Amino acid sequence: MIIRDAFDGLSRFGEFQKSLGLAKNILSARLRTLTARGILAVEPAAEGSAYQRYVLTEKGRGLFLVMVALRQWGEASFYAPGEPHSTMRDAETGEEVRRLALYSAGGRPLRTQDVVVRKV
Repeated sequence: MIIRDAFDGLSRFGEFQKSLGLAKNILSARLRTLTARGILAVEPAAEGSAYQRYVLTEKGRGLFLVMVALRQWGEASFYAPGEPHSTMRDAETGEEVRRLALYSAGGRPLRTQDVVVRKV
């Protein structure tokens, strides 16, 4: 949920705490873990400020498609048809983001039963 909030623009400890409702010690531990794993980085909130903010690293931004897929799954699974909820939009055009789909290298749409994992 911290990563979701970071993608949604939150960056300060207090913002994460308000959004997630976590105890300070639990949130601190999770932010430390995400920072240690290279998902988030800590930087000053403003030049000369004692406050800091958490920003997604390149590795963290690499989770974007995963987060979009989870968000779309949640929207499809937990909201009734017509029930209001947040939507993802193209920042430039305002158009709603199309649902993610998986395709073969040749362009064929793939379902769960169409995919196998080749283990090494």
